[in-house]
Amino acid sequence: MKSAVVQLPGLNRDRDMIAALTKISGQAPVTIWQTETEITDDIDLIVIPGGFSYGDYLRCGAIAARMPVMQAIKQKAEQGVKVMGVCNGFQILVEAGMLPGALMRNTSLKFVCKDVKLEVVNAETDFTRAYGKGQIIRCPVAHHDGNYFVDADTLASMEDKGQVVFRYAEGTNPNGSLSDIAGVINARGNVLGMMPHPENLIEAAHGGSDGRGLFASALDVIAA
Repeated sequence: MKSAVVQLPGLNRDRDMIAALTKISGQAPVTIWQTETEITDDIDLIVIPGGFSYGDYLRCGAIAARMPVMQAIKQKAEQGVKVMGVCNGFQILVEAGMLPGALMRNTSLKFVCKDVKLEVVNAETDFTRAYGKGQIIRCPVAHHDGNYFVDADTLASMEDKGQVVFRYAEGTNPNGSLSDIAGVINARGNVLGMMPHPENLIEAAHGGSDGRGLFASALDVIAA
């Protein structure tokens, strides 16, 4: 699997994501700066990591979503390349119109940094095949604007199509997200956005490896 990690001013989880992808795939990802307008054809997976991208004080991800690299990512996604956005990366994908919904302030109006539990709602996506449907996994969160919202009709459609991939489980919803939604996928199934940070729970040094399955799933699908 040849992967790429997008870098924008303010994103501070790129090193964590690079380390995770390197450990799991055995190959260091390439890095793509925000001004890039083309992405090479040999890239299998594009990841937008978390952090606090420039302009978040206006609306999280609003400025980053309008950087030149996002148009190149959209084109790759339309060609079927897998795209994953974590935390601020999820916010950027939503702002770019690549995923439905909106991410608002946490209902507590406070930054939340802790472990939560996730239910794997859809285990048939290219990002979740390593898990079982209904499986509960642990994953850390660190965000201020993770309160996912979408209108009722869109939510019903997403549920019908299996686009809700992860839900906060066992009363651990840290932000008030509608229907406890923690991660969603596009209708085509190749663009995933999630607030929790799976890259920070992939090995014993992290205290567990529950997040490893997301990357392993994508690797297995690409290698098949």
